[in-house]
Amino acid sequence: MFKAIVINLILILTIIFSYAFSLSTEKFENFTLKDYKGKEHSLSDYKNSKAIVLIFVATECPVSNAYNERMEKIYLDYKEKGVQLLGINSNKSESVSDIRNHAIKNNLTFTILKDDKNIIADKFNASFTPEVYVLDPDFNLLYHGRIDDSRREEDVKVQDLRSTLDEILSGKQISNPKTKAFGCTIKRV
Repeated sequence: MFKAIVINLILILTIIFSYAFSLSTEKFENFTLKDYKGKEHSLSDYKNSKAIVLIFVATECPVSNAYNERMEKIYLDYKEKGVQLLGINSNKSESVSDIRNHAIKNNLTFTILKDDKNIIADKFNASFTPEVYVLDPDFNLLYHGRIDDSRREEDVKVQDLRSTLDEILSGKQISNPKTKAFGCTIKRV
């Protein structure tokens, strides 16, 4: 009986460490996209950041729109701390002018890039808006998942993205590197 418990415990720990190791070693390549003003941005432009936050966003998704103020607040709260936040719009039906008008209407001041043919969404295997990827300066994945645990701000109990950024900035290991993102599906080409 004791031997079976020990074997099961070893199997469970092996699975946990394998998962944690695979997440921490996932690395992405540099990419370049244009923002809604036509300016090119490469991931390598932000190599001096302490963390690079990529959030797949949409103009028409009610879930993504429910997060507009929260995304802007996170951007403003962390930009002076060395964290770069970039929005990426990969929806085929949302044009660059839609993105520009949406950003202006919603007072979004962080950079929003257009991923015309879902190339970056495909590379990241992104499925939802909003969906978050936090990278280190070498483009290693540190966190993947949701911004927080509720579409309705008043119901939020866990602020996953803020907790992750606070842990990164304080030099701590990320306690929860993967959560389940939710929202509207990215409308691909």
